[in-house]
Amino acid sequence: MELKLYDTLTKEKLPFRPLDPKNVRMYVCGPTVYDFAHIGNARPVIVFDVLFRLLRHIYGVDHVKYVRNITDVDDKINDRAARDFPGLPLSEAIRKVTEETEKQFHADVDALGCLRPTVEPRATEHIAEMRAIIEKLIAGGNAYVEQDHVLFNVASDPNYGKLARRSLDEMLAGARVDVAPYKHDAMDFVLWKPSKPGEPSWPSPGGITTQGRPGWHIECSAMAWKHLGEQFDIHGGGIDLVFPHHENELAQSCCAFHKDRMANVWMHNGFLQVEGEKMSKSLGNFVTIRELLTGWRGRSWPGDALRFAMMQTQYRSPIDWSLAACDNAFNTLKDFFSVAAPPSGEPPPSVIEALADDLNTPRVVAELHALRKQVRDPGDEAAVALGNALAFLGLDAARFAAWVAKADASAVSKAGNVDDLIADRAAARARKDFKESDRIRDELAARGIVLKDGKDADGKPVTTWEIAR
Repeated sequence: MELKLYDTLTKEKLPFRPLDPKNVRMYVCGPTVYDFAHIGNARPVIVFDVLFRLLRHIYGVDHVKYVRNITDVDDKINDRAARDFPGLPLSEAIRKVTEETEKQFHADVDALGCLRPTVEPRATEHIAEMRAIIEKLIAGGNAYVEQDHVLFNVASDPNYGKLARRSLDEMLAGARVDVAPYKHDAMDFVLWKPSKPGEPSWPSPGGITTQGRPGWHIECSAMAWKHLGEQFDIHGGGIDLVFPHHENELAQSCCAFHKDRMANVWMHNGFLQVEGEKMSKSLGNFVTIRELLTGWRGRSWPGDALRFAMMQTQYRSPIDWSLAACDNAFNTLKDFFSVAAPPSGEPPPSVIEALADDLNTPRVVAELHALRKQVRDPGDEAAVALGNALAFLGLDAARFAAWVAKADASAVSKAGNVDDLIADRAAARARKDFKESDRIRDELAARGIVLKDGKDADGKPVTTWEIAR
């Protein structure tokens, strides 16, 4: 079995060769902690959690280091803090926002069955590393100081654009570039900038006497360097980060450390849209992980179902998120768990082989269905293999069952006198008052109760009910 991964930089799927098999290193861009994470944010979290599990399986738990950062200095954080806590000094308000949002993020991704990374560095804890890289870039002629800003000199790097595979003119035409008097060229980007009154600030590099704060791109270069070294194995994130964020990271790190590569493999998951459209608040289809877990459009699902829904699509392909996809994932997973044996060992080779083919999760799902068809009783070989496969993928039967039990109890509580209403409906139907019968049915449906009309053994009408899914 050979692990093959698709590299965004070379546009090839190649055998994975770690720099050091005893120290496999992966960096993934994490959340900016200013609000609940949306379902698009969940995709890279799940994708690279699956890869983390696979790498641990191949190289050993103690030989894989996964770093996913927390961005806790950003204009969006400052704006949210000023909005939510207008009576507090901005620094205190920022701390409240970032601490609370980080807790929310962890709770949500824990519910999705994701392992915690080996290290979760915060940007504000790595200012010294950021300044050190900036000083290296200035000394090497790759950055300059202008009007209390430090900017990366894009023209100094002949390889700039190789990740996005676009020329400078193409990138300039397709990017939102700030035109500013302190820039020598429109494509140059900020490494360090002066802080506004009340904003977080630190001593500036480059001989600047005023306090300032880092630009976005330098943060990840510094955290990756601190925890993984000048070069490492895998850098991951969403496809939207290829340009400018990852392009700029690559340029900074390679120029600062005089290397031709930052990461040996660049991996990017595809876009996510919701029910056929780009997710946006203006379209009313913006949905957070928390909403899907607790209630979206009158429905909710366990984190395992959301995780499994993501696995239906290969990570590099676009994914269309929908109510139907969530329902299908829930029902399939419920069926799998109903026959799978408790996990007791390694996943079947067919699952590992599918994942080793550039995380081919649709093929993995097909393997799970094949195992399900082979199950004859709860203790047979297929049931054991299915249970081991589900657990390896981060799908937990106990967690799933606990969510279902809680959801059912909540629905019954909200439904109230279901049996009484069903009796009233039966009486209405008997007297042919179908308007009242339909009203009762609709009332119960609004409470999450689905009625099923049928006949008993004697042919008499009977109505049963269940919780809607």
